[in-house]
Amino acid sequence: MKKLFKIIPILLISLTTLQSCNDDTDDGLPYGGPVEPATNTIVDIASGAENLSILVSALEKSDLISTLSGQGPFTVLAPSNEAFNTFLNDNGFNSLDDVPVNILTNILLNHVVGGRLASTDLTTGYATTFAISSASPASMSIFIDITNGVKFNGVSSVSTADISADNGIVHLVDAVIGLPDVVTFAVADPTFSTLVAALTRDDLTTDFVGVLSTATGTSPAPFTVFAPTNDAFGSLLSELSIAGLADIDEPTLDAVLKNHVVAGANVFDTDLTDDMTVSTLGGDITANVTGGATLTDSSGRVSDIIATNIQANNGVIHAINKVILP
Repeated sequence: MKKLFKIIPILLISLTTLQSCNDDTDDGLPYGGPVEPATNTIVDIASGAENLSILVSALEKSDLISTLSGQGPFTVLAPSNEAFNTFLNDNGFNSLDDVPVNILTNILLNHVVGGRLASTDLTTGYATTFAISSASPASMSIFIDITNGVKFNGVSSVSTADISADNGIVHLVDAVIGLPDVVTFAVADPTFSTLVAALTRDDLTTDFVGVLSTATGTSPAPFTVFAPTNDAFGSLLSELSIAGLADIDEPTLDAVLKNHVVAGANVFDTDLTDDMTVSTLGGDITANVTGGATLTDSSGRVSDIIATNIQANNGVIHAINKVILP
């Protein structure tokens, strides 16, 4: 019994001492306050993946580490080391150090979309990246095609999807997505496949692909392209009672295509006004916006602008539902 009474005071002293230590700490917790939760940002994920080491080096060189460690949310299309090595080789760079920082930064931002877009959220169409066009102050578009897997701008496919981060989501991709020009979107988007066939017809005297690939800062870029859809070309063939593009002679097709290109200007839909004269490579057409944006050709035929402001690095595309004739 005496031993029991000796033990009780010792226990009381110990408990009192422990409580005293707790009272001296923040929030009633020992060692100076609450433990901060571990983070798992997009940068953390990339840093922990061996096959993304070049991406991490590129983010460091471009000073984008803090950006992608931020709150977000972001959707990041993360090129593998193999993808980066292919990009460097294809563009004549020996290493990341050879890539101008401003170009590298914009290319990396071309892999970042705002919001958390899981693979199940992606649909075929256009999204907006964080990359800035050299043709305007606008952010550049990116074309997403989910017809057969997921592909971006027709060049980069998802190899591993839906790697969740605290500030967004990461999809691994098998190719670096270069800065798109207007030709990039025309080729990538199957809605414009007939237009591409017309632009690349062997007998044309104008190298439309070469011209429309011109970088901003070099004449005649930038461009505004009014791009007829496949349905628009189908309607033209019916209107002209012909079977296909091959039935249109070269001078006429050349003139028709030039009627869809404005050189030296990146014209947004908001720049258009009623009864506005728009000077194309093929002649003048008239824009109107009341009741919906339209273009009227010299024959009085009216084309509706059905999709706007697809922003490339050297210009902008607006889709139209009728081919403009000279």
